[in-house]
Amino acid sequence: MAKNLTTRKEDYSKWYNELVVKADLAENSAVRGCMVIKPYGYAIWEKMQAQLDKMFKETGHQNAYFPLFVPKSLFEAEEKNAEGFAKECAIVTHYRLKTDPDNKGKLIVDPDAKLEEELVVRPTSEAIIWNTYKGWIQSYRDLPILVNQWANVVRWEMRTRLFLRTAEFLWQEGHTAHATKAEALAETEQMNNIYAEFAESFMAMPVIKGRKTESERFAGAEETYCIEAMMQDGKALQAGTSHFLGQNFAKAFDVKFASKEGSLEYVWATSWGVSTRLMGALIMTHSDDNGLVLPPNLAPIQVVIVPIYKGEEQLNQISEVANQLAADLRAQGISVKYDDRDTQKPGWKFAQYELQGVPVRIAIGPKDLEKGSVELARRDTLSKEFIAQTEVVEKVKGLMTEIQENLHQKALSFRNDHITRVENFEQFKEVLNEKGGFISAHWDGTSETEEKIKELTKATIRLIPFDEHKEEGACVYTGKPSVGRVLFAKAY
Repeated sequence: MAKNLTTRKEDYSKWYNELVVKADLAENSAVRGCMVIKPYGYAIWEKMQAQLDKMFKETGHQNAYFPLFVPKSLFEAEEKNAEGFAKECAIVTHYRLKTDPDNKGKLIVDPDAKLEEELVVRPTSEAIIWNTYKGWIQSYRDLPILVNQWANVVRWEMRTRLFLRTAEFLWQEGHTAHATKAEALAETEQMNNIYAEFAESFMAMPVIKGRKTESERFAGAEETYCIEAMMQDGKALQAGTSHFLGQNFAKAFDVKFASKEGSLEYVWATSWGVSTRLMGALIMTHSDDNGLVLPPNLAPIQVVIVPIYKGEEQLNQISEVANQLAADLRAQGISVKYDDRDTQKPGWKFAQYELQGVPVRIAIGPKDLEKGSVELARRDTLSKEFIAQTEVVEKVKGLMTEIQENLHQKALSFRNDHITRVENFEQFKEVLNEKGGFISAHWDGTSETEEKIKELTKATIRLIPFDEHKEEGACVYTGKPSVGRVLFAKAY
């Protein structure tokens, strides 16, 4: 199987696009800007979804589902949220088509089927959910509400890219309601921490936690917390966000509760979400010029066994050993595929599974049967070794942890090597253009300076890190006083 991938050094963007398609993850659809997620790509998303869902439920959240359509009047209720998403909205205006009388076989919109109120196809669900919560909440006894939904959303993007930015994408969105500001802030922080834990422990992707500047916040939020990751081309990627919404949506939808003291109070709110953009982050964090590299914790197939044989008799003998190894590995919770197809040669299979990022490959041939051994190959290091068949299960069990840790450490080293402290704007531009990555620099705290730097360099403030120490200095652009450093980067 010829991979023929463009290398990352040649054209990183082209490499990414080719890899997504050739590794059978996704493809463009007949609908402009929308994607078809193929079974192998969806299997990775399912593993992400299952783990996140488990983590949400362990912290007391429940899943629900809300409508895809939001009445325009509800969408307009929270002004900042409506303004923030207005340019990306798809609108339903009619509910019926009819045959064109002048062109049989063609359909046209029936002008008599105009909706009384136009419907927004959800770009996010705060409006419909908070309108619903109004009927659920009367007393402090009804709080907190800890709800998540797995859904699709539509944001009419003009420039799209598989997984990273599409007009329709899959995500989860949590929407919680609380009696106090402190509870809502604690929830916002907790969910940001869960995203960080998932990214580090399952995606093997190091992230930095922090908060967004005012201009980068979610529309309608008082604070946005986030996790930011660094891709191999030196660009940042926002991997998850958690928003403290204050009482903005409660006031917009008049959601009040009777407190223990008997007074009527507005509810405090949060929302938080990650999307199939995480697939893009996973690909760009670990993959190489040979194809996809998957951490074992998210790989749909953790081990593939490929027989090398001539004739049915050899295949039967190898299959006996392979099927037993597969059963023993599965008994340890390891997912295994035994590829005994006779329609493709072993070399083709090796190339395919390397391209698709399967963490461990085991090959068994006639000589291996004689010696009681197998050839074991690692995808992360591309190294091979022969080991005894009796040692396979323990070896592979160890490799699941070892490969996971190795990928995380490699990505962490890269990320840390791409955080550069600068003191002036000339340094800033030089590092951005020659090295990329995160630039740690002082900022005077104004949106004017933030916008000017973005205009001149295309770099944005990715976050104000939580763990950054207070440090007085001079703004990298204006020279005005600054109380601490922020991280700038070009970003996806």
